[in-house]
Amino acid sequence: MALQSYRDLEVWKRGIDLVESIYKLTSRFPSDEKFGLTSQIRRASISVSSNIAEGYGRKHRGEYLRHLSFAAGSLAEVETQLIIAVRLQFITEEEVHVTWDISQEVARMLSKLITSLQE
Repeated sequence: MALQSYRDLEVWKRGIDLVESIYKLTSRFPSDEKFGLTSQIRRASISVSSNIAEGYGRKHRGEYLRHLSFAAGSLAEVETQLIIAVRLQFITEEEVHVTWDISQEVARMLSKLITSLQE
């Protein structure tokens, strides 16, 4: 079946799942982090699917790849911020497990999509 929209991409859907998981997780962060790590990790997670969607909407494959690269960068940012949140004891490793697994799945899917578009 041909893709009708970026909303048909499994990587985009899992990216949305990541946003949902990040929002639930960060709701446990200290309130004084509202404009710090909480805001930063939420924006980075939103950027993943947003860049996948924006790239899909571009007319040229090179632009699409560029936006997928941005999405991968934002995902690395999310993963780094999750590590920081655990080290600062805002959340536990057990609490971050599901979110981390989603991020790793999105990373694999993004990598495969990028590779397929480069061929």
